[in-house]
Amino acid sequence: MAEFLEGLKRTKMCGEFRASDIGKKVVAMGFVAKYRNLGGIQFVDLRDRTGIVQVRFSASDYPEVYAKSEAIRNEFVIAVEGTVVARGEKNINTALPTGEIEIEASALKILSEAETTPFNIVEDVKAGEQLRLKYRYLDLRRGALQKNLLIRDKIIRATMDYMSKKGFVYIETPMLGKSTPEGARDYLVPSRVHPGEFYALPQSPQLYKQLLMISGMDRYYQIAKCFRDEDLRANRQPEFTQIDIEMSYVDDIEDVMKVAEGLIRNIFKVAIGYDVPKKIKRIKYAEAMERFGSDKPDTRFGLELINLTKLVKKIGTTFSVFANATKKGYSVRAINAKGLARYTRKEIDALQDVVKEYGAKGLAYIALKPEGVSSPIAKFFDEESFGQLIAAAGGETGDLILFVADKDKVVFDALGALRLAIAKKENLIPEGTYDMLWVTHFPLYDYNEEEKRLEAMHHPFTSPLNSDIKYIEKKPLKVRAKAYDFVINGQEAGGGSIRIHSRELQEKMFRRINLSEQDIKERFGFFTEAFRYGVPPHGGLAFGLDRLVMLLSGTDNIKDVIAFPKNQSAVCLMSDAPSTVEKKQLDELAIDIRK
Repeated sequence: MAEFLEGLKRTKMCGEFRASDIGKKVVAMGFVAKYRNLGGIQFVDLRDRTGIVQVRFSASDYPEVYAKSEAIRNEFVIAVEGTVVARGEKNINTALPTGEIEIEASALKILSEAETTPFNIVEDVKAGEQLRLKYRYLDLRRGALQKNLLIRDKIIRATMDYMSKKGFVYIETPMLGKSTPEGARDYLVPSRVHPGEFYALPQSPQLYKQLLMISGMDRYYQIAKCFRDEDLRANRQPEFTQIDIEMSYVDDIEDVMKVAEGLIRNIFKVAIGYDVPKKIKRIKYAEAMERFGSDKPDTRFGLELINLTKLVKKIGTTFSVFANATKKGYSVRAINAKGLARYTRKEIDALQDVVKEYGAKGLAYIALKPEGVSSPIAKFFDEESFGQLIAAAGGETGDLILFVADKDKVVFDALGALRLAIAKKENLIPEGTYDMLWVTHFPLYDYNEEEKRLEAMHHPFTSPLNSDIKYIEKKPLKVRAKAYDFVINGQEAGGGSIRIHSRELQEKMFRRINLSEQDIKERFGFFTEAFRYGVPPHGGLAFGLDRLVMLLSGTDNIKDVIAFPKNQSAVCLMSDAPSTVEKKQLDELAIDIRK
């Protein structure tokens, strides 16, 4: 039967006791992580979110307390009163911050008993993820997950401290808003008061934060919950959190980037003690794609792309895949994987699978082995041309040159993924480093092949470069945006843009992406109406909080940094959400379920 505290107060949390506490009478409380009864002496590892402290129960010193301690089992919640004593030099546990001391218990209260848990709560847990998600509150007792949530807390506090000092005001925006379909699918919330009508949960606070600039709030920020109904992956969840920022009277991307860099420096310093370099690299979108095949390049290693299109067109080839890729919008590009001519056919086939995932028809290669050249495409070139191809790719004995020829987008995506796959396989990515850079000068528009129309690459409120406005009508794909993404270790950690503040330019942007007057009125009417009453130049960005926590904590799974995440099917296994509801609730909402 559980006992009450009866006035006992914790002296410190478990992981905070140190040698300086020796001789002090203390009270500690926590979960029993482990117990070991050696006959006459019982040792208990007492755990809370700060760590573990060892407690010793002695039959010779406190027989009644020792007798009571024999009932203890793993995950019992207990309160212990006792004296901090030195462990003795031979018994020091250097793996624990509390390893020099232990608490000699003189009193024990069992606050709550625990049944045998569905899996052992240890750091090297063997239980599968599905089981751990079902009992998430137990999995969260593990130090690794608690560490991630504590880093998350530090990031939030560092953000709020920095933004406040920079004159930004924390403002909450609505969770129930208007559906403005653009990009991912909305999560819809039916209205009982207005049958047949729906709110949408925010994919981001984009329109609201711009309206706050129009309202004169000048500098806004928020730790904002966002929702997108899209397919999940390791670093994506249906609900996520972003650090949202907007500021007025800026027209130069550097104005926003300067604030963002300062925030990042503060976050890294406060959260993990890391000093971000004073100068952060900049790279334009076009260069990032040409060199790395990605708009979020990981530049911690080489394997850069080599454009061989002009050479292939010049020297000619009977290889139709290459020949067809010399026309406009297509290309032949390669990666020289230095020293990897040793790859077996099986290993090269595995690389084939990587590029095929991104729409490439296949992967051509030239293996420059010490005993001779091995390549299935050699027969399509004369000897001189083949030598020119190898030389242009920087080929030397021992190298493996890998080619993809297709539409530019396919080539970039495929080789961008391929260089990452090779780098991971060959351990080319240095551990414990943070590679930070800005990608700027994104295209304003993207062409949707499926729908045969232009669409905004970021969103339709992004301002074009002043020098490129003249191209909007006749050469829209030439227009570059005042947009910028912040990349850490090949992951997009944040991004934003300078916004359009001209009513005329905003309407031109809408028309260029084929939005009719009716479309504009229905989707953004309340927003465009505000443009009639004066709009300061403004811009902002958002950092993905979950992704930042992932990067700082060293995990590659977003579920590790969210207290109660969904699984890959967008299901909360712990609470069984989503679930069916009573017919009465559906009737109140005027909803029929179609099966």
